[in-house]
Amino acid sequence: MGVLRAGLCPGLTQDMVQLLRSRGIKTVVDLVSADLEEVAQKCGLSYKVLVALRRVLLAQFSAFPFNGADLYEELKTSTAILSTGIASLDKLLDAGLYTGEVTEIVGGPGSGKTQVCLRVAANVAHGLQQNVLYIDSTGGLTASRILQLLQARTPEEEEQAGALQRIQVVRAFDIFQMLDVLQDLRGAVSQQVTNHMTRDRDSGQLKPALGRSWSFVPSTRLLLDTGQGAGASGSWRMACLTKSPRLPTGFQEMVDIGTWATPVQSPTLQGDHM
Repeated sequence: MGVLRAGLCPGLTQDMVQLLRSRGIKTVVDLVSADLEEVAQKCGLSYKVLVALRRVLLAQFSAFPFNGADLYEELKTSTAILSTGIASLDKLLDAGLYTGEVTEIVGGPGSGKTQVCLRVAANVAHGLQQNVLYIDSTGGLTASRILQLLQARTPEEEEQAGALQRIQVVRAFDIFQMLDVLQDLRGAVSQQVTNHMTRDRDSGQLKPALGRSWSFVPSTRLLLDTGQGAGASGSWRMACLTKSPRLPTGFQEMVDIGTWATPVQSPTLQGDHM
């Protein structure tokens, strides 16, 4: 679902976008499914222009049929596995983050979701020498936090600066800003999504906050918890695999979400398989 914005297609100006939004037409789907005669009258726009816009948008956003075998071959050649830089986390993810999939990290406040994302970003930018797009929806990301991680990884200032340049930060504080960002980078973004926790109204148990509809979107889901005796201020978290297309769910690992330091053997916990 593309959000209407100026320049999305030829002829779509900022004034037109504002007029359409004032009438509740905010996305491509809204426009192509609307009664254009009614829209033209309510917005004071040319019916002929609206018809032309709809034709262009339909051509630009419509799906085209693909052969299943061709899609499978394309998937095999385009999928890459990116290490998170945390060995125990890679173990839960079957070697790392798979491009072309949504990997969701859920957990309560202080569970370490942001810190895990920062470590992954730092590792991909420095260790793997790849570009990173970090979409910040809380305003909690600062360059100093990333730099602290990189300084623990390498003492070379040139390497630190190079890694920082490979991390692009975009702030999106509402759903329309988020959709704008994803639309701009459509086809080129490997999505990583974090999700807060809420309590079920009936059972009182913790569950991901985005709801049932979202639960079917991620291919992989990890639950972060402070664990027994760890405390929110410590760097160790219990990570539990609650959804995966490759590994049994219920598997657990202790994960150190702190800055890189002298390697130490991480404690392990035998996972239960469900």
